[in-house]
Amino acid sequence: MSIKIRKEDALNYHMQGQPGKIEVVPTKVLSSQMDLALAYSPGVAEPCKEIAINKEDVYKYTSKGNLVAVISNGTAVLGLGDIGPEASKPVMEGKAVLFKKYAGIDSFDIEIDEKDPDAFIKIVKALEPTFGGVNLEDIKAPECFKIETVLREKMNIPIMHDDQHGTAIISCSALLNALEIVGKKISEVKIVVNGAGAAAVSCTKLYIALGARPENIIMCDSKGVLNKSRTNLDDIKKQFVTDTKANTLQEAVKGADVFIGLSIADALTPQDLLNMASDPIVFALANPDPEIAYDLARKTRQDAILATGRSDHPNQVNNVLGFPYIFRGALDVRATEINEAMKLAAVHALATLAKEPVPDMVVKAYGADKIKFGRDYLIPKPLDPRLITTVAPAVAKAAIDSGLAKNPITDWAAYHDELQKRIGIDQKLMSRIIDRAKKNPKRVVFAEATHHKILKAAQVLKDEGIAKPILLGNRAEILQLIEDHKLDLHDCPIIYPREENETVQRYAEVLYKKRQRKGITYQDCVRLMRERNYYGSMMVELGDADALVSGLTKDYPKTISPALQVIGVAEGVNRVAGMYIITNKKGTYFFSDTTVNVDPNAEELAQIIELTARGVKFFDMEPRIAVLSYSNFGSSKGEVPEKSRAAVQLAKKKNPNLIVEGDIQANVALDTEIQNETYPFSALAKEGANTLIFPNLSSGNIAYKLLMEIGGAEAIGPILLGMKKPVHILQLGSSIREIVNMAAIAVVDAQLHDQNDHL
Repeated sequence: MSIKIRKEDALNYHMQGQPGKIEVVPTKVLSSQMDLALAYSPGVAEPCKEIAINKEDVYKYTSKGNLVAVISNGTAVLGLGDIGPEASKPVMEGKAVLFKKYAGIDSFDIEIDEKDPDAFIKIVKALEPTFGGVNLEDIKAPECFKIETVLREKMNIPIMHDDQHGTAIISCSALLNALEIVGKKISEVKIVVNGAGAAAVSCTKLYIALGARPENIIMCDSKGVLNKSRTNLDDIKKQFVTDTKANTLQEAVKGADVFIGLSIADALTPQDLLNMASDPIVFALANPDPEIAYDLARKTRQDAILATGRSDHPNQVNNVLGFPYIFRGALDVRATEINEAMKLAAVHALATLAKEPVPDMVVKAYGADKIKFGRDYLIPKPLDPRLITTVAPAVAKAAIDSGLAKNPITDWAAYHDELQKRIGIDQKLMSRIIDRAKKNPKRVVFAEATHHKILKAAQVLKDEGIAKPILLGNRAEILQLIEDHKLDLHDCPIIYPREENETVQRYAEVLYKKRQRKGITYQDCVRLMRERNYYGSMMVELGDADALVSGLTKDYPKTISPALQVIGVAEGVNRVAGMYIITNKKGTYFFSDTTVNVDPNAEELAQIIELTARGVKFFDMEPRIAVLSYSNFGSSKGEVPEKSRAAVQLAKKKNPNLIVEGDIQANVALDTEIQNETYPFSALAKEGANTLIFPNLSSGNIAYKLLMEIGGAEAIGPILLGMKKPVHILQLGSSIREIVNMAAIAVVDAQLHDQNDHL
């Protein structure tokens, strides 16, 4: 499902809080006068003097080696055309965000008010002392060709115009694998390229580098085929003129084996597709609407192999598969340029990775039973965590082999570990959950739909196909809020329990049977069922909804109590627990119990360990558990250390394979150096803990809130563990994004319940 973006939402996203999408964050401690003196004057003079003696030391003492400039003049921005450098800035900031998210590369976006290629080149060349690489973006053709060519000649750092080469690299990988599947050779196939812009030119050149024969390639622009009858072609287009008699795209595609679309929507008709050779390969890459609609192409030719630029269809040709990792590899060996060998290395690395078994976490993220190499899986998925450790090393090796590397890598195993530490899989955790939810969206009932945040979150969930929202609350109030906030939720059910007399009575009878021996009357049940949290819980219990999300406006105990009474805990579980996901620069950590159990005893703490381990595995991560205390392995006496040790013993007895230690102090649990030096026997000594079990509610609750407010960590949760059916409680005052994240988790939880599993 394609994502529907509303103008108001997009503007608010870029405007809210601190305007824009990026900021500069210091990498060194700046807490004392000494720190400031080292960071600036007089201490900063020392690295300055070293760099003055040896310019290469700039990589040792500054951020240059991990800093890429994203540069544009705004002359070809997305599909908007020449809108100017200021208007291109949101796009360039977005590109900088992708560099950071996918490859751990820092970026500055630079928008230059200059259309003259020579002047533009002079400006960018002058920036070389600052940056380790330059990503050129959204510069119109034919100027972009000259700009990149000259800058590559004049500068000694990696330069790449991603609009040209990104699509070329990804589509080449897909083409190699598609040809392998249909049993055709690239040197023999007839290729038609529709479009003659920067991406089309670069794609065609790279196809030729892979073995395609120029005489077998026909390129078309908006006026038809580039053949010898065409006059007034620029020097770029003249390179692709052939002897063909074809003048139109329709004539060119007859008998063609491959169609590459880099043009406009609906340029390729069903009849054109029927006129192509057997097992045609069609890459319709115009965005957002391809040259031929995917469903129409699939209906027209069952034997066709299809790719688009869209995420809602198989084989998405997405530049994010390439540029972050290409620059990562180039920067890490301090390559002086990005040459053809490095691009081809990326092509082959992506093509090879698609043939390898796909990790379960990727399969789950995309909601499939299995993903394997074939017609609908030609290239890796963007969320595949192996991309950075596959593409970056391939590019780095090609740079070394080409003699372009100033800092060759010798220990590839260590480099592999370094890449994982730079980005790992943690930043993609919620992305995987959301993509997994989209594959089988479930009915999520929101008990607080008279709050505008819930309705805005419901809009996101509906538009992105993450969930099917059910809204509980006063119908008139909800409809007024929908109108006030310009939302489109007309097809979402709105239920006001106070008006649902027949359903309330039916629900009350069920509750009465559950609670009649616990001091509750039938009339009490009727009264309770008019309350939204009870009503929503009963919807989930009876299968009228798949999951409940609540808690935005009420304290945690008031929200969880109805769910416990109506739904209850899972079989074999005596109590539930609350877990937060805490993410920061160092990685992702799981905190439990932070919301439910006030002061659990050893047996109860052991069950919290078990529930939390299951919860961490839900997110496709292996739990490394530390049961926290103020003591390390019996170094101090007291109730908390003894309880922690006893809980660990009970947990290990039930699950001997569990990686768990305690009693242990929080800093020691996370610091492998201390453990290896002082406690080498610890099961956490090798990798450290990623899951922290707190001895009581006070310590857990205080810890996560302090990290959020002072430590700058981001928290996802609380995630309710151990319920019989999916119920998830929001933190009081959650943001819209936090509501969306929790709903996505609830959907995936509901998917697992369908498989008789649960959080």
